[in-house]
Amino acid sequence: MKRISRRGMVSVAMLAMAVASLSLAGSASAKLTGEFTRFAQCPYTTPGVERCLHSVTTGGEVVMGSKTVPITNPATLQGGYAEPAEEGPEAGFSSLVAAKNGQTLTKAPQKIPGGLAGLVKCNEISNFILRAACEFTFENGLTGVNSTLELAQGASAVKVNELALALGEGVTLKMPLKVKLENPLLGDNCYVGSSTNPIVWNLRADTTSPPPPNKPITGNGGQVTFIEGGRVLRLDGAVLVDNAWAAPAAKGCGGLFSFLLDPIVNASSGLPSPAGTNTAILKNTIHTTTAFALNKNDAENP
Repeated sequence: MKRISRRGMVSVAMLAMAVASLSLAGSASAKLTGEFTRFAQCPYTTPGVERCLHSVTTGGEVVMGSKTVPITNPATLQGGYAEPAEEGPEAGFSSLVAAKNGQTLTKAPQKIPGGLAGLVKCNEISNFILRAACEFTFENGLTGVNSTLELAQGASAVKVNELALALGEGVTLKMPLKVKLENPLLGDNCYVGSSTNPIVWNLRADTTSPPPPNKPITGNGGQVTFIEGGRVLRLDGAVLVDNAWAAPAAKGCGGLFSFLLDPIVNASSGLPSPAGTNTAILKNTIHTTTAFALNKNDAENP
């Protein structure tokens, strides 16, 4: 028996998915059911939106500067998208359309090992008020520090290459990000990255080509399954990776005292860190479907 390649299998399955979607009937809008409910926040009724993405990162790690943060709290990337660009620098990529509830990338705080003690040593702070605040924070046990990934720009800045995602070949997802560092001492605006100077991940399921000292790492396209009568594509065990990105310095840490605290946080965290010294490994379960299928599922369930 001739063995079918992953590319061939996915191509045939995606065609079957489209045919299955077209076979649905109905007209009135109602509610989503079954596996379609995960796409509830996709703007599938918006003109121009033809497909929907729901990707949950359940594990992995982010290495940024001298800190390694394991991913223990699931984060969801969701939204809609149209047909990919046919030419230009974004050929093959579609721009993401924001989730209906505004949570295109859900906020999932991850604990930084070592907490505040790994970022700030109170005796290094020369300013009396800030040093007192640091000591007060330690004395009251408020030493945990979380890092939370946020989109640094609008949802449309996120680019999806569904074919690369399904085949596990090439860059599948481009994301401009910023990382919020959270602790009472650090204040509400302590960020690595910004809308004008974001961290940019070019995530892929195949092998990276990073600058040194990082070495190539390889992701995983995951196992392809079609559910809901072939109308939903599911990728189990997908691992998206990038270790060729740069991270800017942290800014805004400590509020009014950021001019004192920013240098301490950066020195302790190895920031800024150039391309080739950072890594993102995201373990995901990914679902995609068509807006047509979602509208029809609505109509089938008044």
